[in-house]
This record gives sequence, structure tokens and C-alpha cells, in this order.
Amino acid sequence: MNFNKQNTILDSFYHWEKNTPDAIFLKQPFGDTFKDFTWKEAVGQARKIAAYLKSLGLPRKSNIALVSKNCAEWIISDMAILMADHVSVPLYPTLTAEQINQVLVHSESKVAIFGKIDDWEEMKPGIPKDLKCISFPTYNPDPEHIQWNAILANTEGIKEDFKPKLEDLMTIIYTSGTTGNPKGVMMDFNAHTQVMLGAREYSKMDNRNTRFFSYLPLCHIAERNLVESTAIISGGTIYFAENLDTFAQNLVNAHPTHFLAVPRIWTKFQQGILGKLSQSKLDILLKIPIVSSLIKAKVVKGLGLQDAYLTLTGAAPMPISTILWFRKLGIIIQEAYGMTENMGAMSCMPRENIKDGYVGKIYPYQEVKIDENSGEILGKSPWNMIGYYREPELTKKTLDDDGWLHTGDVGELDSNGYLKITGRVKEMYKTSKGEYIAPSKIEVLFGVDPVIDQICLIGQSLPQPIALVVLSEAGLKLSEKEIKANFIKLLEEINPVLKTYERVKKIVIVKEQWTVENNKLTPTFKIKRNFIEKEFAPRSEGWYEAPETIIYE
Repeated sequence: MNFNKQNTILDSFYHWEKNTPDAIFLKQPFGDTFKDFTWKEAVGQARKIAAYLKSLGLPRKSNIALVSKNCAEWIISDMAILMADHVSVPLYPTLTAEQINQVLVHSESKVAIFGKIDDWEEMKPGIPKDLKCISFPTYNPDPEHIQWNAILANTEGIKEDFKPKLEDLMTIIYTSGTTGNPKGVMMDFNAHTQVMLGAREYSKMDNRNTRFFSYLPLCHIAERNLVESTAIISGGTIYFAENLDTFAQNLVNAHPTHFLAVPRIWTKFQQGILGKLSQSKLDILLKIPIVSSLIKAKVVKGLGLQDAYLTLTGAAPMPISTILWFRKLGIIIQEAYGMTENMGAMSCMPRENIKDGYVGKIYPYQEVKIDENSGEILGKSPWNMIGYYREPELTKKTLDDDGWLHTGDVGELDSNGYLKITGRVKEMYKTSKGEYIAPSKIEVLFGVDPVIDQICLIGQSLPQPIALVVLSEAGLKLSEKEIKANFIKLLEEINPVLKTYERVKKIVIVKEQWTVENNKLTPTFKIKRNFIEKEFAPRSEGWYEAPETIIYE
């Protein structure tokens, strides 16, 4: 399809229904088998769900919430909401009752579609009593809800191809809430069209026979753009992950052409490989010409990435050492940078001209400048948000009168348009010595150590920072003596390259892993720094004054 600036994602959706009706669009795993959805079947179901939504008599552009883990019905629902001339409001399926209530009330959603949720009984008390609810089939549907299959059986699908105006509101995307309540980012159809065209060179959306593996939350802008939108525009096939236990096999079955993973996932892949083959042995084998090729092919195929020609990372800082480690195996990871407020698209690393230490080259049609006073990265593009839903004051703080989006990130821009992130405006803190610390810049340096799974620097009231560390699976196998020796050596390597006031004074090994469930990680696996700092701050001075350099919580 010749996707152009006058098209919306619905044009592509209708195009494949008419031109390749029997091609497989969605593949939903159930154990060792798949339930396949052709383009004709998927669009046909969307037409019926859209007809049902229209039958409710809601005002046009009503907000419809979508709450589910990734699955075929998620994509179908998202398109159905747009086809019914409503606004899609996707929400994280891991929210607590209190959190889901806050966003459903704030978004003024008129209907909510629920699906694959791990703990529905935990979430259910937060659902407003007057909210009309629909349940997907298969995934423990709530009997009190309107049932998906009943709609399909009793509804005639809309026959016309509804075409929204480019300036119409398309979606409200709630941020993951790393620093407080989530904010509803409003995007129109034009922003979506423009970002897909601006990212065309990088996304490879014009390629045929594209395959995607969907497992990161589809309510997050990165997955929604790279997987849902690129698949629909390219006419590709989306494979889903069934659950955590089947993830590895699901990925192998998909062997995607496009693959996105946040740094934590890449680290898990690396740890899994090193759990089967030590680093020293791997280094030796990679130096032997014929054996090296065989090892690389086996590792890449074992991950399911043998056909991937677009391999991305984003959402959090990625250690250069990890990128270089995978590159030795023939996996070229391209960093991408953006935020929900600019459709996740400010820069992307070109595969053919990589500059390590940077988060890519600025996209076409994207303007970037660095604030002279704060060093903050500012961006202006056709896909900047309209604003935050029902939050005019917050909108003014983020999107200025001249149309510049204030990212909150501190960075540098070189003469060739490559962007480097050096910290966060709000995350930077002043030590008791009056010096500013950018924690993420230091944390990345510790990412080289396979013993570390997670790290967070704290120390607003201290002369120098303390590193809170969660051990990896490899680290948990080591003795306390080995751990302490490892970390002493690590500090001796890292501290000399830091400024005096940045040097890490102590490493504290914490007992509990940080997860989405205990509110220490966002659903996209970024650490919730504020929550972690708040919990551990009362003990930080005691640790700082302790005689040991390496401390167990």
C-alpha cells in the first residue's frame, strides 16, 4: 500500500482486508498451537465490535478504555474503537484497583473493554459501577460483562469504511507514571500518520513479509507504533507471547523481522546465554573463524532473531558494553529515543552508521535544540502531542507557546544530528556538598557487571552517592566473599573515571527484587526512582557511615 500523508491507519486496515483477505494477520498462541486471524476475519470482527459501540448511542469521540495484556483481540478492539468514531484509551493491565479507578475516572471513559489480566479480582473493585464493560473471550471473562462472542454472534458489522479526519482526536495514551499519577497524552490521527512517515526509513514499514513479536505493553507508545502500526501499514503478521513461561518458545516460533526489547530484556538474554556458555569460553570460540560463525548462528537462532533486520532498544539507558557484546554475536541493536508526548520518536540509530554512546540520529521533520541554561532537550515535530487530557497547567509546563516540547532529559546534540542523553532534569539532585549528580549516567557504567540485575543511585542528603543493587541470577550463586570482592574491584574501575563528587561511596545489596508488582518498576521495566529513594532514604545515612564498603541490607 502506498501510505501517504493523507492516510490514517484505518486506510491500511481496510486495504489489506480487500487486497489480501486470506493472509494471516494475527497469530495467538495457545500451548503448542495457534489461533490464526486472517485480515478478513480480524477486520470483520472489528466491524462488528464497532457496530455494537455505535449502537450504544454515545456522543462521537467518546473515550473507550482498553485494558488487557497483548493479544489478538487487543488489536481488533483498538481498531474497532477508531472505526466507531470514538477515542481509544489503552491502559496498563497491571494497574491496582486504586490506579485503574484513577485513570478510568480521569479519562471519563464511557465504556471499557477488558481482556487478558493476571489478577482481575484484584482490579475489579476499582471499576466504576456505572461503567459499561465488555469482556474478551478465552481469558477468564467476567460473567457480569457484555461478552465479546455474544456481540460477534448477534451484531451485523458496519459495512462502510469510516474515514476520520486527520485533525480528529485518535487516542489518549496514559504515561506509565514514574513520578506520580499518569498523564493522558492526546494524539490526533495526523500525528500518527506523520510519525509513521517520519520514521519510514528506520521502521522498514514498506517491506513485505514482515513479522512482529508482541509482548511489551501495547498501551505503551513504542509497542503500539513499532508492532501494531507498522504491521498494519506493512500488511505484516503479529505473533503474541502467551505468558512468561512460554516467552522464549513463542519468540522462536515468531522469528520476527522487527524486534524491540527494553534494556532489561537484553540483559536477561545475555545472562541466559552466559548461563550456558561462560564468557571466557565464548571469547575463545569467537576467535576461531569457522567455529565463530557456527556459534553466532546458533545463539541468534536460539533467541529467535535469525531473521531480524530491525532490532531496537529504548525506554531506558542501555550500557554500551551490552550493545557491543551483542554486536560481536552479529545482533546489531539500534537505540531509539522518544517519549509518549512525541510518539516515542525523536531519534533512532541508523544501522549503517552507528555512533556508540548516542541514542541515534534526529528523525526527519523533527527539530531539536538544547536549552542554553538547563541543558534540557527540546523538540518540535508534526507529531508532538496536542496536550494532556484535562490538564491545561501541566500542558503549559511541557509544551511551550512556541511549540517546543520540554522532554525533561538533559543531553547533547552533535553537528551531524546525533543525540546523547546525559541525565534527567528532575532526577538530577544536589549532594550535601552542593554538587549535582545525574544518577542514570553513573548507573549505566555498572551495567557491565553480570552480577548486577538492577541498580539505583541515591544520596540527596549525603556527600556522595550510594548504589542500591539487586543481584542477578549469576550473582545469587556467588558467596558473600566473592560478591564483596567483585564489587570492590568494580568500584576501583568505575570511580576513577567519575568526578570526585560523583564517586560511589557504598554498594548496598538489597533483598527484594524490584518488580512491577511491588511498584518499583513501571510496566516497561524502568525503575521508579522516587519510590525506591523514598523507601531506602531513612537508612541511607546509616549505610554511609558504616565501616564496610559493601553492605547487605
